[in-house]
Amino acid sequence: MGNFAYILECSDGTFYCGWTNDPAHRLAVHNSGEGAKYTRARRPVKLVHLEEFDTKKEAMQREAALKKLSHREKAELIRNCPEISEVAGT
Repeated sequence: MGNFAYILECSDGTFYCGWTNDPAHRLAVHNSGEGAKYTRARRPVKLVHLEEFDTKKEAMQREAALKKLSHREKAELIRNCPEISEVAGT
């Protein structure tokens, strides 16, 4: 099982960054209202960016780096990356 850093687009147009080892399940948790406090009031959320890593540490480090990006930089990253893999369940 892989480790993933991800970006969600919230219903208000903001982005949320996180990490998981099960993207499909994590997306479902966010959309059920049981995920992060930030996403609870901004549902539904959509998975817009996903990167896979070998270790949890790498995924968490990438999550931290993604969080430091501006909204514009995140949007550019999403625009320039290929389609999200079906592993994400989207």
